[in-house]
Amino acid sequence: MHMNWFSNLYQNYLSRSIIEKIIAINIALFVLTYIFNTLSFLFDINQNFILDWFSLKPDFESLLFRPWTILSYGFLHIGFFHILFNLLFLYYFGNLFMDFFNSKQFITYYLLGIISGGLIYMASYNYLPALQTKETLLVGASAGVTAIVIGIASHIPQYALRFRFIGNVKLLYIAVAMIVLDVVQIPNGNAGGHLAHIGGALLGFVMTRYLHQGTYLIAWVEQVFRQKEKAPLKTVYKSKNKPYQTPNNKNEDQARIDRILDKISKSGYDTLTREEKDFLFNAGKK
Repeated sequence: MHMNWFSNLYQNYLSRSIIEKIIAINIALFVLTYIFNTLSFLFDINQNFILDWFSLKPDFESLLFRPWTILSYGFLHIGFFHILFNLLFLYYFGNLFMDFFNSKQFITYYLLGIISGGLIYMASYNYLPALQTKETLLVGASAGVTAIVIGIASHIPQYALRFRFIGNVKLLYIAVAMIVLDVVQIPNGNAGGHLAHIGGALLGFVMTRYLHQGTYLIAWVEQVFRQKEKAPLKTVYKSKNKPYQTPNNKNEDQARIDRILDKISKSGYDTLTREEKDFLFNAGKK
């Protein structure tokens, strides 16, 4: 009976989306952390095994002996509201992210965001004078979540989310507000967490810019070489009324993308037709 229950739970987990799987892992480890915290109290142990072995510490020597902590810290949380807000952001912005990217790209942004945030945190506590004497450790998925938010905001900055009592707010403004809030809160406590957020934000922005520039640069180079190869064989046809013009599919596609993004900014993503959503998704992968 117990095996059947575990098997059903495992199969249910496998059937979930990548976002729901990551949320489930975070919740499971959150519960496990508190179980070990209770055991540490009952047996009068001054340390929590989970936090001691899987949180990220700022010294490079600690990372040398526990290299997994550069990633494992991103799945630990201390406090109910800490995990609640992280997972809410991950769920809503993660699902928006998946409308334009795939599961492999999602997990890449998320994990590299955690690593980037951890490296910024460690570098700051080792090289910034105000932080070198601080005793601290880093936990939380915020850097990975921030990478997802900034990543999708960099991809569709004009996309608008509708908030009650506020109205439509573009992703560009949400992203800028998140970064500014982290910067101004660094002196007010939890400097490591805010610096990790900035590391995740940088990763999300750079990743999206790399995807865009890499794709369009390759397409542009290919187009230039094709034109050069075909130039000697080019034949111009003329008519009495109007010279023949080759349609520029790229310009037409870009114009359609601009129209769709303008529609999103005015009315929201949900107002798009299925055809428009598919076109925008395919354009994002090109």
